[in-house]
Amino acid sequence: MCKISKARKIDETWEKLNKKYKIVETINSIGYYKISADEIKEFQEPRLAVKFDHSDDRPKLFMEHDLSILPITRGDYYISRIKAYHNFESISSDITYLRPPEHIKSLDITSINSESKALNMAYISGIIADFLNDKKLLPTVSGRMSSEGFVFQAAVEDKKATISSVVQVENSQIEIDAAYEGINSLALMEAKRDLAENFLIRQLYYPFRTWQRKMGNKPVRPIFLIYSNSIFYLYEYRFNDLQHYNSLELVKHKRYSLEDTNISADDLQEVLDEVRFNPEPLIHFPQADSFERVINICELLYINDMEKDSITEEYSFDTRQSLYYLDAARYLGLVKKEITSDHRFYSLTKLGNSLFSMSYKERQAKLIETILSYKSFYLTYEAYRNNNEMPSKAEIVSYIRQAGVVDPKTGLPYSDSTNKRRASTVSAWVRWIINTINN
Repeated sequence: MCKISKARKIDETWEKLNKKYKIVETINSIGYYKISADEIKEFQEPRLAVKFDHSDDRPKLFMEHDLSILPITRGDYYISRIKAYHNFESISSDITYLRPPEHIKSLDITSINSESKALNMAYISGIIADFLNDKKLLPTVSGRMSSEGFVFQAAVEDKKATISSVVQVENSQIEIDAAYEGINSLALMEAKRDLAENFLIRQLYYPFRTWQRKMGNKPVRPIFLIYSNSIFYLYEYRFNDLQHYNSLELVKHKRYSLEDTNISADDLQEVLDEVRFNPEPLIHFPQADSFERVINICELLYINDMEKDSITEEYSFDTRQSLYYLDAARYLGLVKKEITSDHRFYSLTKLGNSLFSMSYKERQAKLIETILSYKSFYLTYEAYRNNNEMPSKAEIVSYIRQAGVVDPKTGLPYSDSTNKRRASTVSAWVRWIINTINN
């Protein structure tokens, strides 16, 4: 079994590159380091060694020294302390319901297993037209292309002062997932299927700079689309200063679905009536506060069985987070682990697979039933329902003890300090249950 601390290939690559080229030392001296794809290729395929779509994807060297990397030509990269990422704003807006045309049979709600299918469904169902308030949209450019040339400033991570870095880009490769042009604007789309805390600003900024110049006076609108658990999340951004990488701000955001997501208190009561307690599994008690991301990692596994390191590299998790969220899904009986001589593979169980042939309401109901079939979660929910407020952390710890939760390694109860950390997850999952009720 791989240990959590085992170095990823990408960590080893950048440690070797730093040792050979004194990258951090140079950045400390002049503020940046330019490295070529040929130099990276000595240790790893450059495409894999520089793909950090989310801040947690960065290698250990970058995390320790607040580093980020941006392409500046087809074969050169700029390493510095530029603030390269932007945190997604939380969305609490109501969900707008739309339907795809009835004559569309080749794509349906249950078959959206890629970014391209999510974009196609968003387009044909009118989601993109509604979000952009433009009924005359048509798909235009997409795929890989050249950025041409431009210069920009960017904010830099510096604890002592607010400083800027100036970066020159010349014919770097960019990729546009989709673009939709209407009478009054061009919308450039970046699409994802993973629920991440942040995104790489470059994915919006480089295409924006490239097409803003080409479109003349016609506005270019950077749009981020995320699809998870039957919900489309759309974010529109703008760059208030064309020349500044970090000048983006949110214009608006909205949620959409193509099926009924209304879950009532009566629906939840039906779930409660069906709850039967499961024995505590010999798996670490969950320490993964975002239940949406537990669902999302199951979606990822629904598309492909994966190794933990693959999930770490393709998803917005660091190595420890991958293990926490996989163990949370295993605790609920949604995911199983298969160990071979040199690999650990994760795949969905029969229960986990069954979730994705269900409607949204059926899936949410089954997930709620599954959570509440474990006593500490049930007792916490009941305490909330009886008192109309979340029980204290100390009370939740007492419910964990009542449930007979033990450390699978020792067979003994967790320490109080460990139980307090676990109590945060219990509270977060119960809040998720409460928030699913919308009428």
